[in-house]
Amino acid sequence: MAIIVRDIRLTLRSGGSTITLLAFFLSVGVIIPIAVGPDKETLARLAPAIIWIAALLSTLLGLDRLFVADHEDGTNASLHHASISLEAISFAKLIVHWLVSALPLIVATPFMAIMLIMDMPTLLRTIAALMLGTPALVALGAFGASIAVTLKRGGVLAPILIMPLAVPVLIFGVSAISPAPGSGTSEAAFMFLGALSLLAFAFTPFAIALALRAAHE
Repeated sequence: MAIIVRDIRLTLRSGGSTITLLAFFLSVGVIIPIAVGPDKETLARLAPAIIWIAALLSTLLGLDRLFVADHEDGTNASLHHASISLEAISFAKLIVHWLVSALPLIVATPFMAIMLIMDMPTLLRTIAALMLGTPALVALGAFGASIAVTLKRGGVLAPILIMPLAVPVLIFGVSAISPAPGSGTSEAAFMFLGALSLLAFAFTPFAIALALRAAHE
């Protein structure tokens, strides 16, 4: 809890990263309708994919500073000697990363829905899908950031590593919002999203801790 409070305070002091994420997320909602045209049916069909792509790209923006700042100022080195395990610390950082990068995007989703001419039932399914699926995106992004923490241009490498792994989340996320008529795939897609997020949050802290130990050595 102390680590969660500390990291949230540091994020609130800087403030710029969350604002940048929101600006990028909403910018996609402005640019895409201009690119594809004002046709309501086309926007309604593309809206779920647009929102998920915007969410993925937005969560990747701040990866270059997720562990690098703590590595440069020696915080990571001191955390190796903490009274709790590095895995528990990594789990706390995952929670903070979701709170400051994914939750603001979910809050801003209604504004995106207005720009994409999305109806209310679709908006509610979108918010539910993002609540279930963004933890997996955050966990995968944090894992990529931990691998690239000691590498030159690690901020460029981490998104390249993570984007292929995020494809299943995008597939199930879009299927949960706009399933085929009468197929019954929406419920299954929601369950798969929840399963992916649970698995990611269960195993990623161990992978992050292993990567941080390797970086420390």
